[in-house]
Amino acid sequence: MRKIPKERTIDNTLAVLMDGYPFLTKRMEKFNSKIFKTRLLGEEVICLYGKEAAALMYDNSYFWRQNVIPKRVQNTLMGTNGVQMLDDEQHHHRKALFMSFMSRDKIQRLMELMLRYWRAYAQKWEKMERVVLFDEASEVMYLAASEWAGVAVDPTKVREHAQEYINMIFGFGGVAMRYLRGVKARNKREQEIGQVIENIRSGKLDVPKNTAAYQIAWFRDLDGELLDTKIASVELINVIRPIVAIANYVAYSALALHEHPEQRNKLASGEDKYSQYFVQEVRRLYPFTPFLGARTRKGFEWNGYQFDEGKLVLLDAYGMLHDPEIWPEPYEFKPERFSNWSGSPFDFIPQGGGDDFYTTHRCAGEWITIEAMKVALKFLTLEVQYEVPQQDLSISLVQIPTKPKSGIEISNIVYKGHGLKAIA
Repeated sequence: MRKIPKERTIDNTLAVLMDGYPFLTKRMEKFNSKIFKTRLLGEEVICLYGKEAAALMYDNSYFWRQNVIPKRVQNTLMGTNGVQMLDDEQHHHRKALFMSFMSRDKIQRLMELMLRYWRAYAQKWEKMERVVLFDEASEVMYLAASEWAGVAVDPTKVREHAQEYINMIFGFGGVAMRYLRGVKARNKREQEIGQVIENIRSGKLDVPKNTAAYQIAWFRDLDGELLDTKIASVELINVIRPIVAIANYVAYSALALHEHPEQRNKLASGEDKYSQYFVQEVRRLYPFTPFLGARTRKGFEWNGYQFDEGKLVLLDAYGMLHDPEIWPEPYEFKPERFSNWSGSPFDFIPQGGGDDFYTTHRCAGEWITIEAMKVALKFLTLEVQYEVPQQDLSISLVQIPTKPKSGIEISNIVYKGHGLKAIA
């Protein structure tokens, strides 16, 4: 049996906060190995790297998600007892609910809502000296996601509620106030969304039957029971929150356009294939998911290494997206590289891996992310004209999650799409 390289440390949790996204990659390089052991939050963890390792981790016969997500992530980003924490038949049953929201017609409806809000915001921007695109995108995504999901929006609290979702998303990797803001936002959103669930069930609130709010409110588990109100609120938030998070990718897309202005001409052709390459390259290059976790459901041997039952395993997602063996010149922005990409479900994993969205833990909303980025990209390149003033566009790899420091400020905005109605 081969011996797994092991860090000599009492605990490396502080090192994660200090190193950020490259934490695992640095140690893979240090050991010259695609596997090593360390200790995080007091627990011994096996860390893996590579396509073969990704295929292993998304094999449900070896791994599950029980007791994987740390409490601080549950308290901010994920909530408790949501679909991400289920396995086997329970997971398949509830994941099917989420996949029912991913039909072509439903995604198209969401894209139409996004474009409508983008256009409304652009007309507002014309009257403003400067706007922060990340903040505006957060509101656009929040409004579109809420309407699409069947959750009414208070027009006086759009920025407040959009910011609460952002606080949840950015809270789990923070310390002190950033973490506490995430916890507070999670508690408030669950309380308010829980009231929506109860109002639907009591008949006080009438929402369309094809919306996520209605479907989740009346969803029954494998025992035929309605979900607990708190769990139902977690799941409805699991519909809205990931869509709000797309604001990050919108900011990254705008940054890529600014840093690579030659891309505008390639995108201006309106060819959908190239915009697909562009958004995939944004998702590959810019930091989003640092690593992915699972826990062994049984003891087994892999590549000569022993994995004991119940062992926490982390996969270096960020490192794999910047692996020169998979992606030549990995820190260069080259959308054309995706014209030759094989489509492997285990080498391009910004939102998880696996080749079956229904039975694996690959993000159900990945299709929405791609389409929403394409809609935003077309809007930014074809329907608005703007300038990018001097600002701090740096991206900290220490902060998890991260974004462009300035949020991408734009100014002198002209909306060119007055009178447009149909989706581009």
